[in-house]
Amino acid sequence: MVAPPDNDVLWARSLHYSHDGSPGLVGVSVAVRQGEVLAVTGPRGSGKTTLLRCLSGHLAPEQGEVWFNSVPVHTLGAPARERLRRDRFGWIGPEPRLLPELKVWENAALPLLLTGASHRAAKHAADEWLERLDIGAFARKRPSALTRAECQRVALARALAGGPEVVFADEPAAPLHRAERTLLLRALTTAARSHGITVVLATHDEETAAVADRRTALLDGRPASAAEALADGSSAAPDSPAPETNEDQDACSLSA
Repeated sequence: MVAPPDNDVLWARSLHYSHDGSPGLVGVSVAVRQGEVLAVTGPRGSGKTTLLRCLSGHLAPEQGEVWFNSVPVHTLGAPARERLRRDRFGWIGPEPRLLPELKVWENAALPLLLTGASHRAAKHAADEWLERLDIGAFARKRPSALTRAECQRVALARALAGGPEVVFADEPAAPLHRAERTLLLRALTTAARSHGITVVLATHDEETAAVADRRTALLDGRPASAAEALADGSSAAPDSPAPETNEDQDACSLSA
């Protein structure tokens, strides 16, 4: 077992995972630097969500290594992985998954409350992020009073309120209209860059991927280059890392 480079906050090597015998990941390797926004791209069913779930400790890979800073996530038991997700990671998916019986601020504060933070501190952090995301006026409303786009911004506030080191964003803007999608992604990337938060963003959408600093592509659960080589009948190694594209992105203007 080899520790990752010091400047990589997340590092994974040769990940394998299967779903009921069907391959979900086959030899996927990835590295993410501190404060970087990395887009994991590929069509639906290419393994993007499975990769994010392995990197975040939701799933334990069947083979391979996952490191978060100096912590070998792949060796941790389920309780330790749950604590890591609760204390160090944030997650936002395509569905807001807000609790309808809780007010908006309570939904945003929930991760902090679960860690034992005081009611006052959790509410302050939640209100702060709701204001930054331009939904502070809805703090005392129930989710049923909000639009889908507003609920998704509450979900983003919830992912950020606990001060995570890494946010995993799995198609967070997929269900939104273009203008709403742009606003959500701008809020996510601006908040990440202003607070030094690393973001791993899974998407099949080119415009969404364009907000990232760098991207890595999957196809059929493999690095795209390996999948294409396999389809062509060449001898490329399946564990080769996915190709990466460096892109300089302009800082978004939304205040965070």
